[in-house]
Amino acid sequence: MSAAKLIRRRASVAELQGDLHPLLRRIYSRRGVSELREIELELANLVPPDSLKGLDDAVALLVEALRGQWRVLLVGDYDADGAASCAIALDALNSFGFDNLDYIVPNRFDYGYGLTPAIVELASARWPDLLITVDNGISSIEGVDAAKIAGMRVIVTDHHLPGKQLPAADAIVNPNQPGCDFPAKNCAGVGVIFYVMLGLRGRLRELGWFSAGNLPEPNMAELLDLVAIGTVADVVSFDLNNRILVNEGLRRIRAGRARPGIRALMKTAGRNPAKVAADLAFGVAPRLNAAGRMTDMSIGIECLLAEDRDSAKQLAGELDGLNRDRKEIQAEMNEQAEELVAKLAAEAAVLRHSVEAGGHAAAPARDPTGSVEKLPAGLCIYQPGWHEGVIGIVAARIKDRLHRPAIVFADSQGQLKGSGRSIGGFHLLDALRAVDESNPGLITGFGGHAMAAGLSLETNKFERFRAAFESEAERRLRPEQFAAKVYSDGRLKPRWFSLEVAQMLRNAGPWGKDFPEPVFDGEFLLREQRVLKEKHLRMELSPKDDLELRVGAIAFNVERWPDPEAGEISLAYRLDINEFRGVRKLQLVVEEILSVSATAERPNAVLKRQQTGKYVV
Repeated sequence: MSAAKLIRRRASVAELQGDLHPLLRRIYSRRGVSELREIELELANLVPPDSLKGLDDAVALLVEALRGQWRVLLVGDYDADGAASCAIALDALNSFGFDNLDYIVPNRFDYGYGLTPAIVELASARWPDLLITVDNGISSIEGVDAAKIAGMRVIVTDHHLPGKQLPAADAIVNPNQPGCDFPAKNCAGVGVIFYVMLGLRGRLRELGWFSAGNLPEPNMAELLDLVAIGTVADVVSFDLNNRILVNEGLRRIRAGRARPGIRALMKTAGRNPAKVAADLAFGVAPRLNAAGRMTDMSIGIECLLAEDRDSAKQLAGELDGLNRDRKEIQAEMNEQAEELVAKLAAEAAVLRHSVEAGGHAAAPARDPTGSVEKLPAGLCIYQPGWHEGVIGIVAARIKDRLHRPAIVFADSQGQLKGSGRSIGGFHLLDALRAVDESNPGLITGFGGHAMAAGLSLETNKFERFRAAFESEAERRLRPEQFAAKVYSDGRLKPRWFSLEVAQMLRNAGPWGKDFPEPVFDGEFLLREQRVLKEKHLRMELSPKDDLELRVGAIAFNVERWPDPEAGEISLAYRLDINEFRGVRKLQLVVEEILSVSATAERPNAVLKRQQTGKYVV
């Protein structure tokens, strides 16, 4: 039923010793945890800031700015990490005694990404003495030059990968810059600015600033709810340092100590603060990102900075409305993108058939579903009128469904703006660099990460870029990389199907990129099934090795599901807790339906397929 390949995780280290549940031993060893200290998430275990290159220069400049009460302007990014980073800096600097603080966030539709000369011109109208970038700036060579010419001092705080040239800022704090020995390289933008504020507080404490000015010394832990949101939303690697930061932020949220804006966003999203980091990823982050995608991220920043419940509720409501608008636009673009992908598959099938037949055979009949095997190794699609703020989400959906790197383009300021998402083993930024080097002048500008990147092109160069990108993807990728993979931590013993074990796994996180939430696999007897809202499948199952046990399961957004006569089902799933009206029940959340078959008592069970291609009950 599923084309996904099931892969059982293997332990890369010896199992941990100590008083641990045997299931946790298995899970941690398969995530490379070899010492107990790697699961001890106290703040005392954070990497100290001492080795962060550029921190001393940034702190010295900030101390000078504070003493002179310079006008300070923050330049943020238009995603959730950028919004949270800006809120952290504003909150901390205000508590240190800065009086002249302001911020701007580039509107992606008018100014593009980062500190551009156009943004510097906009900033100049506010006469800042010091300009600080948060979650951007490492590639802003021209923007920093323009700021310096305008008489501004510049501090760049960023986490993105640098290019060959660094900007001529007064200070650069980025753990990924050359020569930086800071070991926690996976910090998000919020992590970097948090460390800068931590370093500044330490220096001000040494100078006796707080006692001399009769100021309360700020508790930096109060910023950790913001750090958690930015780290989760930016999908950075959950190394030990990031897990500590996220865990402490989640603890504050669960304890009801989050700032009003975050509480309002959680409530608006219908999320349970007692749960896991996924609630930030799928509840809070999309609503913050909707501001940057649809209009202006200042709404998101103001929500995070709101000091009372009423204003936070109003701003969270505005963000929720923007997110609903984003969903409507995205649904239409998804449908159009599927049609373009099917067309690409048909074109590729005709070309390959012609090549294989020596260029003389008639073309095969068009496959209306668009066979994945016939698609190019890398996908580039564009349709006039697409919304620039949504193309990244559409690219991610195509990548997830077709298991190929995908770049989606939209019209922007007389050129094309592209947003790409990649698969494991294909470094998207490196691929764009290779395309740029072999095709000088083709790409106007680009930047990003291994798994996500953005670029701009002149409109008439789309087909040239598409051909070059497809060729580069063909060169770098092997056919086996196109197969969907489901990674499992193995089978569960019957006695582990319990609320206690599900709660233990929830507490054992936080889970995230490179430290994924546990997934298990197994065969079950399908006792009952029903479809909810025409797209979700609710089931009651019994593990085949304990038919007396019954457990509920839910599969969301199922495109294919069992025939009502089917009796057995093989699943990859997560253990979860369904909480409704104060009642807690164990629930399996299905990651993949691997196979469906009839039982001996019902041998004639088949899958019923609609014309839409969906298998339905």
